[in-house]
Amino acid sequence: MHELSRRTALVGLLGAAGAAVAGCTGQPSPSTTPTDAATTTSATPTPSPSVDTRPRWPLTGKLLKDGGDAKHAAVAVKVPDNRNEHPQRGLDKADIVFVQLDGYRDLSGVNAGYSSTRLMPVFHSSMPEGVGPVRSIRPVDIPLLSPMHAVIGNTGAVGWVQNYVRASSSYLEGMLSYMNTKGTGSYSIDPARVRVLGGVTYYDRAVVCHPAVLGRLAKRFRTGPQQVYFPFADAKYASTGDGKEARSISVQWKSGNTYNMNYTWDDDSGTWLRSMPWGPHRTNAGTRIAPVNVLVIRAKQRYGKVHVGPGGKEPVHEIIDTSGAFHYFHGGRYVTGTWTKGSIDETFIFTLADGTPLLMAPGQTFVELPNKNARIVIKN
Repeated sequence: MHELSRRTALVGLLGAAGAAVAGCTGQPSPSTTPTDAATTTSATPTPSPSVDTRPRWPLTGKLLKDGGDAKHAAVAVKVPDNRNEHPQRGLDKADIVFVQLDGYRDLSGVNAGYSSTRLMPVFHSSMPEGVGPVRSIRPVDIPLLSPMHAVIGNTGAVGWVQNYVRASSSYLEGMLSYMNTKGTGSYSIDPARVRVLGGVTYYDRAVVCHPAVLGRLAKRFRTGPQQVYFPFADAKYASTGDGKEARSISVQWKSGNTYNMNYTWDDDSGTWLRSMPWGPHRTNAGTRIAPVNVLVIRAKQRYGKVHVGPGGKEPVHEIIDTSGAFHYFHGGRYVTGTWTKGSIDETFIFTLADGTPLLMAPGQTFVELPNKNARIVIKN
């Protein structure tokens, strides 16, 4: 695709969403009060007639018929991703799903190192009745969610992460945990997933979050995200139109390719069929997880000294004031380039290898956050 058409589509879309500054520089849109990201236009010049100015959902890029529909909080829910915590519920309704380190050490002896992943699905254009199971916040959630002013459904966090959340309260709401909202209907317990081991009752796989209810408890961010999160445009302008062919993707999460997340392109549905290391990724209702977009953001991983539990340490992804490599997959094709991110409340900026800005197609996006040297295997 020519640079002119990419640039025109990008400026037109972000102008319509009131986020031209965010889309081009990574800075949040200037505002003293929450505004509707889908309809605000005062911060940008009047676009030319050839530019698409139709409003879109800020987290999917899909067309928005009524701007009022977007005036509610974006709700993220912390979801565990170990095999014994599947099946999950509600993931197929998320706008964005972030895939990140879990932090617990694998004690089984099968796969050495820290085990599994943990997810952060974000809901805005669609609010499922329930999302779960629900677990605790990880440090990377703060810089990932601050640009969209999200409310975080969770069951708590270790002390220093809770302090991090409190210190970031001007950007997000992370203290509306299961224990802090009892009696509001924001969470419930699935009795079928309550466990009793050795006479002790465990609820770690049984907590369910109700995003629409939790979102209404937000004190500062009830009118929704302030800016477009990714550089969305119509699918016909997506950068992958000029990309290389990709029929399958394998993202390495452990050394020796012992724990990979996999995606297979499906022509019939126009989606990437997602698989866990042990088989197809499905919800509790049997729905196959199948995003329109897969975005792989490589970043340095490390583990803090503070333990998250027996055998585990707090995992950290370094994405603040730094940069790295990315792969973007859509439509059976992919492109590569460099991402940059500033402070916790700034969005990612993606630049293709030829120096032009990335453009993404509307739809659900799965964001894999493997280590900076992780192996990405692509087959065509």
